[in-house]
Amino acid sequence: MSLRQREEIAAYLLVAPWILGLLLFTAFPMAASLALSFSEWNFLGDIKFVGLDNYRAMFSRDRDFVVSLGNTAYYTFIGVPLHTAFALLLALPLSSKLKGIRYFRTAWYVPSVTPAVASAILWILIYHPDFGLANTLLGIVKIPPQGWIFDSTMAKPAFIIMSMWSVGGQMIIFLAGLQGVPQELYDAASIDGAGRLRQFRHVTLPLISPITFFNLVIGLIGSFQIFTAAYIMTNGGPANQTLFYVLHLYRNAFEYLKFGYASTLAWGLFVIILFFTGIQFLGAKRWVYYEVKVD
Repeated sequence: MSLRQREEIAAYLLVAPWILGLLLFTAFPMAASLALSFSEWNFLGDIKFVGLDNYRAMFSRDRDFVVSLGNTAYYTFIGVPLHTAFALLLALPLSSKLKGIRYFRTAWYVPSVTPAVASAILWILIYHPDFGLANTLLGIVKIPPQGWIFDSTMAKPAFIIMSMWSVGGQMIIFLAGLQGVPQELYDAASIDGAGRLRQFRHVTLPLISPITFFNLVIGLIGSFQIFTAAYIMTNGGPANQTLFYVLHLYRNAFEYLKFGYASTLAWGLFVIILFFTGIQFLGAKRWVYYEVKVD
């Protein structure tokens, strides 16, 4: 064999584990779930082909589908912009070169890598109506105690507030983007008479717009898949106010043993995420600026 052929064989051998993993753990399960979405199966009996009945049931007979989709949309379209804005505002002071700033960066980042179960248990204690930290702090400023996750009107806002706990992941990405903005542009803007606010608006925001776009896309995809916190903290309550989409999917699969219908819900979620991600990419042409080489 020639040197090129040997190099090609070596390259295929190196990527073979990844290809096998993709086929066995991603492509095959996706194909199987797509087939199951047109079937009925309770894991024990035979698989029965039902055509589009599962999809018709999702839109016509499943009231919890509409409820869970509405709850998830509320959490996503309110929580993701707030989460992204808070991450950016947090990254701005942390991008300075003050002594000891690394410790503050670490302190804000660590909660984002805390196991989801541990975080959920911690926030149950924080939101406890009798001795929780949240109501204790409200009492200091003379605000009446709230029910938080135990109150149907406060449950979803409480989950949005809790999502700020994991802001460190987006903060680190914003921090990297802010440190990549050339200082010369700030100096030129300052010479032109621009203050800090105008520098932030006309220099910082345009140059980190790809970072902002990335965080929005990843945030939207992740928020549509919220599950662990709702399952542990409220299990969909009170009054189905925290019955999010993936929790509803989980119930159908592992509590009601409707694996066919659960696969239908999974593909419905895939289409929803794909749709809104596509909208974001279309809208990005209007406000995301990429650095290009000008001849």
